Amino acid sequence: MTKDNLMFAIIGLLLGFIIGFMMHSIISQRESAPRTPTQQTQSMPPNHPPVPGDQTGENGQQMLASVQTAMKQARENPNDFAAQLAAAKLEYQIQRFDQAIEYLLAANKIKPTDFDTLAMLGVANLDAKHYDVAAKWYKAALLKKPDDLASLDGYAYVLLQTGDAKAAEDAIAKLAKIDPTNQDLPQFRDQLAALKKSTTK
Repeated sequence: MTKDNLMFAIIGLLLGFIIGFMMHSIISQRESAPRTPTQQTQSMPPNHPPVPGDQTGENGQQMLASVQTAMKQARENPNDFAAQLAAAKLEYQIQRFDQAIEYLLAANKIKPTDFDTLAMLGVANLDAKHYDVAAKWYKAALLKKPDDLASLDGYAYVLLQTGDAKAAEDAIAKLAKIDPTNQDLPQFRDQLAALKKSTTK
């Protein structure tokens, strides 16, 4: 083997290692990338707030520390509306929906007519799969703001889950009137058709 051939062989090997390393890095980054909210919540209404991924590592520890601090403040100040709401939001962010509901209920006792609390109770109960309860809170929120898209969307979703075809049909019709291009309407209509078909059998 001549010097030139040996040089080419060494360069070829080095290039192979470099390209292989770069490909491995790219694949590793893709695999470790967090799932986007749309991947996690495909079955959720489109206006649903993003549900965060697994809370691990340094950020997860900081979040848990924040939750513990907020919980302490909420427990020590049971009549502090802002403290109850802050604790609820943090519990929701780490996907402890039932705990978030407890703080939201406490906030609702302090300010029973607060729209945001009513709407959040709908969302948290939806995520906890308490569909009947979620429907109640969404309905209460919509009494305050009948045209609120996020609440109306969530309300239609939970009504379909509970099998209330008539109420779901009314909610879907209203949603279509307010937001005709809503991305969930086709899915809602299909579910409603299937629900009506199953109830007429």
